[in-house]
Amino acid sequence: MALALQAPLLVRSLVLASGYYYPTIRADVFLQSPPAIPLLGDVMRYTVSPPIARLMLPRMIRRAFEPAPVPKQFDSLFPKELMVRPSQLRAAAEDSALMIPGALELQEHYRDLTMPVLIVAGVHDQIADVGRQSQRLHRELAGSKFFLLSGLGHMIHHSAPLEIIRAVELIPLSALGPQP
Repeated sequence: MALALQAPLLVRSLVLASGYYYPTIRADVFLQSPPAIPLLGDVMRYTVSPPIARLMLPRMIRRAFEPAPVPKQFDSLFPKELMVRPSQLRAAAEDSALMIPGALELQEHYRDLTMPVLIVAGVHDQIADVGRQSQRLHRELAGSKFFLLSGLGHMIHHSAPLEIIRAVELIPLSALGPQP
């Protein structure tokens, strides 16, 4: 979204999946942000955070997919150990800490988007509230297309990649502007 708003000539269309577009109070932001705090975060990332993250990771992954099961391919191939490295814990904490301010800054400019926008979300997303995020964005973006996938949670790109491809294929090429 930020790139499309800052450099619209570089972005011919947007496919937004399970996004966070409007600031809301989120407990996960406050719980996941401390590793980004200078000094305290450094200590946490190299001591308590990795083992705690390892313990929490299976539940966090299940929650991201619920009510759908975690796909076997994701479970076996996703490099979970990389998620608990100190550098990744810091990056995730920084991303979490900036999520609300970022949405607050960007939301005032969404109506400036002129390219085709496809918004896709899972009905049962427990990470990004569909009504307060994806549906609201669709209402505010004239001409956007919105697909709600039943039986799916947040990780729709892993749970239903073919459905997302089908939705993308519904955007006419003429709507994408001149081809490079």
